[in-house]
Amino acid sequence: MSQTPEDFRKSISTVDSEGKRVWVYPRKPKGRYHNWRTIVAIILLAFLVGTPFIKMNGQPLLLFNILERRFIIFGATFWPQDFYLLALAFVTGIVGIILFTVVYGRIFCGWVCPQTIFMEMVFRKIEYLIEGDFNKQKALDKMPWNSEKLFKKGLKHFIFFALAFGISNIFLAYIIGVDELYTIITDPPEKHIVGLVAILVFSGVFYWIFTWFREQVCIIACPYGRLQGAMLDKNSLVVAYDYIRGEIRGKFRKKEVRTEGDCIDCHQCVQVCPTGIDIRNGTQLECINCTACMDACDSIMDRVGFDRGLIRYASEDGIAKREPFKWTPRVISYTVVLFGLVALLSSLIATRSDIETTMLQARGNLYRKTEAGIRNHYTITLINKTVEEIPAELKLENVEKGTIEIVGGDLTVPRQGKVSRTVIIIIPRESLSGMITQLNIGVYNSASGERISTEKVKFLGPQSRK
Repeated sequence: MSQTPEDFRKSISTVDSEGKRVWVYPRKPKGRYHNWRTIVAIILLAFLVGTPFIKMNGQPLLLFNILERRFIIFGATFWPQDFYLLALAFVTGIVGIILFTVVYGRIFCGWVCPQTIFMEMVFRKIEYLIEGDFNKQKALDKMPWNSEKLFKKGLKHFIFFALAFGISNIFLAYIIGVDELYTIITDPPEKHIVGLVAILVFSGVFYWIFTWFREQVCIIACPYGRLQGAMLDKNSLVVAYDYIRGEIRGKFRKKEVRTEGDCIDCHQCVQVCPTGIDIRNGTQLECINCTACMDACDSIMDRVGFDRGLIRYASEDGIAKREPFKWTPRVISYTVVLFGLVALLSSLIATRSDIETTMLQARGNLYRKTEAGIRNHYTITLINKTVEEIPAELKLENVEKGTIEIVGGDLTVPRQGKVSRTVIIIIPRESLSGMITQLNIGVYNSASGERISTEKVKFLGPQSRK
């Protein structure tokens, strides 16, 4: 069967024609882009590991307690009642990712994605340190089992699982808090058997991902890579090979007049690729924009005396037409939508109440006649989103006569907690406007006198006599 230039798109680089896994042995990367990525990775890893230990007003800087449905983001506490804010933040993030991809391609994958950072900047570096560069790793895998192979493989896998266990505990700290995690660690294991089993399972998953699954996460599991085809256009900045300058490829020979392009067909860009692709074939699903091929190509260009940038950040139109980046209608529209969502989200967060109040008619309780008037039962729930205890009180705002009684204690709301009480309201019959009277109940901070909110409830009574 004849081959066409686009045949490489019919398969992926990590699976052969028989459907078997092709193990990737990337050459150890080095160069200016790799150095910058290392700095970014160190900063992000320090943030990931250190954030659970940072507290603001006595609370974690970031907490995502799914079990209690409580989220703390930079000191602000969010409860299920704030779900609309989280949903809006999620939509804003999605639009931001789309806009970012339209303009800058998959730079997120190569520079910020946790999978890439852990794989390339942590686990892969340990692998290079223990087993050596790609050629030594191949030789070690082909070597029969002996003391050297047992030692290197055993040490690597022991460190890998220890790291996976540590990563699992770090993520657990974001869910339950570092104080609770410390309590679990210092308690006898038999007190937390279920939790211990769960953390070992998660550790096993992380270990499996970074030991065996590896680049398959980006190629098979991650939906972002598969969606890039719908997001990228000819003006998106991607890691690209300048085929106009590079073709026709030919080996470099000293003291000869070169008639070919600048690509000397050294395959260094292929050898360093962590997903095993040839970037010279164009933008591909497997490419995570890690810049390893850019560094490798630049080093070769320096050796042979050619200009750097044969492989560089560029757009398809930038290479084909030698045009600079330009703002397309799609980029402009995404930008407008993104700024609108950010503005809306910011305003909603800024105007969010510190106390969330819900007041409902008690189930199964109709009105009752008493000597003092008509009595109705309600249930009130107050959620405190601040780090201070707030004493609350209720006042009737649109009825002059009437009393409010709190059953079960006062309405002091603990910090970042909630309180529910039964409320009994008694109103003289002559103050009612009919079978249903609309009441405005003011919820006040009894310490400062500040009104927190006004709850509108229906007060039921007997039919008026004519």
